[in-house]
Amino acid sequence: MQWPLFAILAGLLLYAIWIFNRFVSLRNRARNAWSDIDVQLKRRWELVPALVSTVRGYAAHEAATLERVTEARARAVEADTVEQRQITEQDVSNEMGRLLAVVEDYPDLKADELFHSLHEQLVVVEDHLQSARRYYNAVVRDFNTLLETFPHRLVAGGLGFRPRAFFRLDDPAQAAAPAVDLEGRT
Repeated sequence: MQWPLFAILAGLLLYAIWIFNRFVSLRNRARNAWSDIDVQLKRRWELVPALVSTVRGYAAHEAATLERVTEARARAVEADTVEQRQITEQDVSNEMGRLLAVVEDYPDLKADELFHSLHEQLVVVEDHLQSARRYYNAVVRDFNTLLETFPHRLVAGGLGFRPRAFFRLDDPAQAAAPAVDLEGRT
């Protein structure tokens, strides 16, 4: 009678260890994915001052737009949590969209090689950022799904695992990089 009980307890212990390791693996993948997002955000933040400076040289009377972009960037740099980062990054995206819309009124700026290079870099960074967001959200989805399913939920709660927040934009139109026609075509 003792052997079957021992086998059942050993099986339950091994299963709990497997669940724990699965959660740790997904948590670490989510942390790594968040680091990838953070790297892309920092690359974007580094481009913002250069873009603002280039636009300022051509469009000095657009000071309010330039100031809003700079302020949004500063708030984003200070954000700590996923939720705060989401909000501040939406602001950065909105203000960058406005800044790039201003460019349409300045043909000389659109033709400027430095601006063109910075804009191309921004598009690449936005593409990488979108990929990093998708990967992060996929890992978070897997983590949260595992967390919410039975019997994993019983083990996860006792081990301190909590749902992770998705990184999403409220307005789907903001998810894409702002489009600016630099060649003058429609």
